Amino acid sequence: MKFTDKKTIQIDRDLSDLDTFTLDFVKILKKHTNYVIVSGYVAIILGRARASEDVDIIIPRIDFSTFQVFYNELKENNFYCLNAEKDDIVFSYLEDNLAVRFAKIGSMIPNIEMKWTKNDFETIALDNAIDIKFKNKLLCISPFELQIAFKEAVLKSPKDLDDATHIREVTKEFIDNDLIQKYKEMLRGFYRREQ
Repeated sequence: MKFTDKKTIQIDRDLSDLDTFTLDFVKILKKHTNYVIVSGYVAIILGRARASEDVDIIIPRIDFSTFQVFYNELKENNFYCLNAEKDDIVFSYLEDNLAVRFAKIGSMIPNIEMKWTKNDFETIALDNAIDIKFKNKLLCISPFELQIAFKEAVLKSPKDLDDATHIREVTKEFIDNDLIQKYKEMLRGFYRREQ
């Protein structure tokens, strides 16, 4: 793993099955909208040795006609939606701010959990994505500082705290600790208001 700069990482390892699955999905997705990968898979990409059954992806709101074309292309490439089959029903889940899951036909795991942005933090992640380059392929992940802050201040499970520790360690030369603290304060305030 090599940091080209604060916004770009080159990864030269062999692709895992989860990497290939995710790259296959985003190859289709990025034709229709931008996206950002968040949560546990970020730590896995950065070398943390742990399993994950899903990859969390956030996208901006898109209209139904754009979604239909995207959804049809997914089906043409052997993906299906675990939530529902009909495109209008799948779209209605997104409109209700619910996540929808996609997997390859014949399996349920791994799967993509995709949702629309619904708060400022998800918009920050989308607008400040970091490029992960696998040879000639690209994935966009959430900024390190936001991932660390969310895992340490909101999620706080042992797995999430271990993820945050790993991200801190491998990105220590590039992260802004003041920004992590700022995000933590913002997140605590936001989730206090949400309760």
